[in-house]
Amino acid sequence: MATPLNLTSNFFFFVFTVTLLYVAYTIPRHEPKETNLVFYVHDYLTGHDASAATVAGKTGPESSILHFGTILVVDDLVTEGPTIESREIGRAQGMYVNSQLDGKGLHLAFSVIFTDGEHKGSTLEIQGADLFAMKEREFGVVSGTGQFRFVKGYGVMVTESMDMANLRAVLKLNVTVKHY
Repeated sequence: MATPLNLTSNFFFFVFTVTLLYVAYTIPRHEPKETNLVFYVHDYLTGHDASAATVAGKTGPESSILHFGTILVVDDLVTEGPTIESREIGRAQGMYVNSQLDGKGLHLAFSVIFTDGEHKGSTLEIQGADLFAMKEREFGVVSGTGQFRFVKGYGVMVTESMDMANLRAVLKLNVTVKHY
């Protein structure tokens, strides 16, 4: 036979549990925001405004980025539009490694550091394959800082313009990320 103390304890336990479940399921959840960004990376291996340099390869720093095993570091200009006169919004700093035996594919890992505009002070960490012979290449956005903490996303890279003889390119990056 149940004692009055057990009935009271069970009743209060039941009320507490129901209250806890109600609160847990009615508190608004913090949903991630989705942001779409389009920007241009000016990747120049030659000229007075060169922003990339070969640092290692089969034949040393003189190796071509078009050869397997070559490592290139970059500090590329990032702009709002495709021309060099477009507003500068940041820098793309990191490296490319030619990781395909036939020389037609790069592995890229770089930070887009926003120095101006809406996302000033924030960064996106980009990583993936760049099979540069393809019109469109997809890459991952694996991390971020500032406005892009806890980011996850992807991007599509298109070669906007290419001067293969002088190894100068402008890349259009269309990036979609979810962040809090």
